[in-house]
Amino acid sequence: MSKDFGRPPRAVENQELVEKRLKEVSTDGGLQETLTVEWRTKPLVVQVIDMPIEQVYFNPSTHRIRAQRTFDPARDLLLTANPWGAEGQDYLDYLLKALPSNPAKRDGDFDELMGSLKEYRQNEPGLITRDGILVNGNTRVAALRELGVLSVRVGVLPESCTWTDINAVELSLQLRHDTRRPYSYINRLLTIEEQVTSGRPIAEIAKEFRIRTETAEQDRWVLATLNDLVNRSKNGPAGLKLMDFEDQQEKLRELHRAFAKASRQNPAQADLLKENKLALIVLDFSKTDVRLADVDFRARYLQRHLSEELQKVPAQPQEARVIPGLGRAVRGDSPQVAEAKEFTNLLLRAKAVERAPETVTPEESDQAAALWKQARDAVEEALVPAGKDARVRKRKQAAPDRLHDAVQSIDQCVTDMTLARASRNLDEETLDEALLSLKSSLLKLAREAARIEEHGEGVAWLLAAVRQEQA
Repeated sequence: MSKDFGRPPRAVENQELVEKRLKEVSTDGGLQETLTVEWRTKPLVVQVIDMPIEQVYFNPSTHRIRAQRTFDPARDLLLTANPWGAEGQDYLDYLLKALPSNPAKRDGDFDELMGSLKEYRQNEPGLITRDGILVNGNTRVAALRELGVLSVRVGVLPESCTWTDINAVELSLQLRHDTRRPYSYINRLLTIEEQVTSGRPIAEIAKEFRIRTETAEQDRWVLATLNDLVNRSKNGPAGLKLMDFEDQQEKLRELHRAFAKASRQNPAQADLLKENKLALIVLDFSKTDVRLADVDFRARYLQRHLSEELQKVPAQPQEARVIPGLGRAVRGDSPQVAEAKEFTNLLLRAKAVERAPETVTPEESDQAAALWKQARDAVEEALVPAGKDARVRKRKQAAPDRLHDAVQSIDQCVTDMTLARASRNLDEETLDEALLSLKSSLLKLAREAARIEEHGEGVAWLLAAVRQEQA
């Protein structure tokens, strides 16, 4: 369910002004500007009017800055307590101009929007309720106000509009392909989860976001992982926020793919793989470096480079937990996973202190900085041999991997031949030429395979087949 923020103080005044201007537009006789929105699953054409820019309110439920609200907890409390007051509206104005990944900085995209509005004015109208709440165009209004513009063009939603409608319309407009400033990555994850929580089917949500259902499920897994990291990062008053992972989108998606693959092949090692990769993500290593953090990365490469402080592990691995009501036990973490988790936790807590040094003493801040540097240096040293070994493994696996791909192509060819013969569409002459090319390639492959000192069953079969052909 959407949260009901009630009506703003000038709701009645705005409603009267909106009705007056809608009536003026209707009776003017000139060309009327309209805007088409998705209203309760159907297209709706609404009229566009001019509104005094100081009369409209920023939308406290907008998904655009949902994650960034935690940037300043004190101001967020004021916004929650009174979303229509000066303090709450000023905080929304600040966040709309801020960089999503670091609200302490101003967003360059916002300055570009200001430049466009200054040169070309407002090309597209915003959208408001009759009470004057901005459903779409919050960022544009923030920019227009900073430019000193006195009025804004807005479409007007029907009088029966509810907070559920506000959220649904905002979402549909922001998901259009022509949107100027799409949701940040974390806000997109939060919006998908909010839609699932409201009871909507995941397939329907994926369709609205123009993504596959598997991608929507992946996004939910990533958000759950990030929420877990935020909880694990709590270090007294310091703690990470979801927006601290704003720039990690590609790494997190690759993490999910690697974890899902490992879970299918060896579930016992999937959690260890996940923790090894998370440690490098927390340390802000590149995507190519994170790929090197395999299951054996810590034990084989990293362990010997870690200081004593970074080798802290829990006294005992987690014991099996019983699911309440079901009486079924879930296995606890293995000693290796518990050790890897503790390493990640140390990094998370150090990063939390680094991001909020004002919440701790100078000594704690220096200690966290030193620990962070030790961990970063140790991982950099471990990545050197890990990278060399990865390149060797890649060369070793190159030939077998290509053969596996060829096998899949041949299997697909069998299916295609069957279908083509059934419909009498098989090009037999072209097929014959392709088979002769295959024969030539197999002969070349056999010559190289013959140089292998000890012949396995596969190599022996290939050489025997070639000898038979030559005979």
